[in-house]
Amino acid sequence: MKMSRIESKTYLVVLGLACMSAVARAQLAPVPIELPKPGYEGTPANLLSIHNLEKPSVKQRPPFLAPVGVVNLAKGKKVTSTETDPVVGDLTMVTDGDTTQADGNYVELGPGVQSVTIDLGAMLEIYGVLFWHYFQPRVYFCIVVQTADDEAFTKNKQTWFNSDTGNKVGQGAGTNMLYVESYEGKLVATKGVKARYVRLFSCGNNVNELNHYIEVEVFGLPAK
Repeated sequence: MKMSRIESKTYLVVLGLACMSAVARAQLAPVPIELPKPGYEGTPANLLSIHNLEKPSVKQRPPFLAPVGVVNLAKGKKVTSTETDPVVGDLTMVTDGDTTQADGNYVELGPGVQSVTIDLGAMLEIYGVLFWHYFQPRVYFCIVVQTADDEAFTKNKQTWFNSDTGNKVGQGAGTNMLYVESYEGKLVATKGVKARYVRLFSCGNNVNELNHYIEVEVFGLPAK
């Protein structure tokens, strides 16, 4: 069907706006990650018995790209956990913005499967989750990173990282590799998913059965 001159102009304007929006969304920049000074870096001695472990990299992690305007959405946000009474520290330390790699600057959860959940306060566009467990080179087991629309993780639950190959956590068997903790933390891409809650599981480490978190950062676009 042939368009009139007015219809044709209207179509071109709408198409132009759509293209401009797509270009804006495509504008990427390095995420403003501020890494802490290294703590006790190195390689743990007892790694031979750990299966599915990636080889520690000697190179610095490349910049993580995301849309312009991305910030740490998690700072100061409410944190809940399967451990209601942490052994060391308190849950506010998970999102207090302090990534210092030092003894005492962490919250310590009990043995076995434990998790922390961050409420971002609103449905937001999330591009990455960065977290540090400990200030020494340890390997933490059964790490699972998920997002969801609700606190119960029944709506739009998505798993972005899962190193729990034996399904000990109960979130399905994972295929991601274990890794050695470092000052760079672990960065998990979440592809701009819209969610309100971020949950992280772990189940002890290669030194003991306890679980730790220095900090969790969630990078995304703030509410307009």
